[in-house]
Amino acid sequence: MSTKGTAAKSASGAAMSKYDVEVESRLKALEAKANAPVSSSGDTSELSAKLEEVYNWYQQVRNVV
Repeated sequence: MSTKGTAAKSASGAAMSKYDVEVESRLKALEAKANAPVSSSGDTSELSAKLEEVYNWYQQVRNVV
């Protein structure tokens, strides 16, 4: 029995792997954060922590692939 593919599609219509979907969602989140208005307090600790989290995730994924 054949099953119909349910891969996610990119904006161009190309199929995307689970890895691609994960990277795309993280990139969109980072872009949204980068384009958000900057608070006047100048506290970047939350952004630095998120950037470090994404960087560590990337290093782990890169070592797996």
